[in-house]
Amino acid sequence: MTWLLLPLAYLVGGLPLGYGLAQRRGVDPRTASPYALGLESALKRMGLGLVLLSFLLDVLKGYLPLLLGRVLGLDGAGLLALGVAVYLGHLYPLFLRDPWPLRAKGAGVLLGVLSGLPLPPALGLVPVALALAVYALTGYASLAALSLPLGLFGVFLFGGFGPTERFLSLLLLLLALWRYKENLGRILEGTEPRLGEPMPLPSEKQVVCAFLIHPLTLEDFWQSPRFRWLRPLVRLGLLRQEWMERLAERFRPMKVGEVRGVRTADGREVRCHLISAPLLPHQIKGKPELAVRRAIQGARLARELGATVVGLGAFWSVVGEKGKAVQEAVPGIEVTNGGAYTAGTVRAAIPRILAHFARTGRDLKGVTAAVVGANGVVAFGIARQIAPYVGRLLLVGRDLKRLEKAAESLRRNLERKGEAPEIVATTEIAAIREADLVFTATSDPNPVIYPEHVKPGAWVYDEGVPPDVHPSVKEVPGVRVIPGGVVRLPGEARATLDLHFGAPNQVPACLAETMVLAAEEAFDRKSLGGEVKAENIQFFVERAEALGFRVVE
Repeated sequence: MTWLLLPLAYLVGGLPLGYGLAQRRGVDPRTASPYALGLESALKRMGLGLVLLSFLLDVLKGYLPLLLGRVLGLDGAGLLALGVAVYLGHLYPLFLRDPWPLRAKGAGVLLGVLSGLPLPPALGLVPVALALAVYALTGYASLAALSLPLGLFGVFLFGGFGPTERFLSLLLLLLALWRYKENLGRILEGTEPRLGEPMPLPSEKQVVCAFLIHPLTLEDFWQSPRFRWLRPLVRLGLLRQEWMERLAERFRPMKVGEVRGVRTADGREVRCHLISAPLLPHQIKGKPELAVRRAIQGARLARELGATVVGLGAFWSVVGEKGKAVQEAVPGIEVTNGGAYTAGTVRAAIPRILAHFARTGRDLKGVTAAVVGANGVVAFGIARQIAPYVGRLLLVGRDLKRLEKAAESLRRNLERKGEAPEIVATTEIAAIREADLVFTATSDPNPVIYPEHVKPGAWVYDEGVPPDVHPSVKEVPGVRVIPGGVVRLPGEARATLDLHFGAPNQVPACLAETMVLAAEEAFDRKSLGGEVKAENIQFFVERAEALGFRVVE
């Protein structure tokens, strides 16, 4: 009889009752989940009645299959097996697809299963009492929900039950732990909402956005407490880096931090969720299909967290035709690769750098400048900008044929204006040893400029993410390394993670563009694809300045 009822229990668990109810009420369940936003935020968005009714429907899903089993005479082990089946059906229904209809994580189903088990009242109340105590002591609804299967496992472990009941209760606990793993990770990182601390929701005074990041090196994995316990295993050689990389490819995007305390000049608060799919730069470049899939999943998670805009940071900014494929797959949220404000910060910084350099007593017309990565759009834009002011210009890239063609075009344009310097195209990075000024903006995942490449006393403007300049270059006498595309946030801003931009309140321009876009709701200005319009560059430069964002020089 148990084997006949197991498929039925699984099918009952898979019924999307709360999902369907929310849709009938005109609420998008993907942006109102208590387990993404916190219970209080879900109550604010959906209302007490809808949340309570959805919860009661889940309780019934867990209770009714066990009630039927009791009527048909199943023993305790059989009923517990039905509980595992109904919970498994709720978590992983037959209509698997990507994206799945968002499922609550089953606290109501677990409570229904508990209610349907033939336990003495004193034992049956243990998991409930434990859950209430945990919620009161910690304020985490997710920990309270996990306490139900934990308490149930304790009852079967120490209550004199047989090995089958103990095994099935352990299986139920393990399923719940797997389902709540994201909440547990956020608790470790300090970003899970507690009782009385609802997640931010878009409003007139509060702007919510998200930004997709990735580790630049293996060391960045350890910033997250959810991965930090693996660090000793790697250092001892028990876990190799390639194993870590293969493991990282299995992870879906997760929230790993926030940027908090951003307050614009007009008094609005901007809060940004930091979302990571932990792929290293060479994995994103080497596996473009996986990268696009993870970026799309990250955009969906951003939408579920209440963000109106998601920015693609670092190497995410070039996947899927520089964000186009992500936007097409997730039309419910605005996607930007941050190119416009990044270009704006470069355009604003370069005249200031040239002016500061000239104040050192060196004649710009007598210096040699080099642009590394000149086959790229950003770097060649820098070359066009500085060419009229310097005496000699080195264009360094990987495709010599394209580089020479671009150099000839630039040379002809400048000759018509009577401003043409000597322009040399080369694929040899060692050539920049001749340069007094070096500008670099490559998409290489590793540093490309080392001390042997740099002339003593040179100034180096590094627009690369990850940085193109190795840290040891700063030890060359007189060399000044200037980070490019870095913006200081307004207010008492701080990121909960080290984003590697010098200070907790300094972020890349692409993240700042995400914030400005969300604050101004100027979604037609977003950066997608390779083309960046001049009017959009100017818009972000002007609006960011007005809102209190400052370019770091």
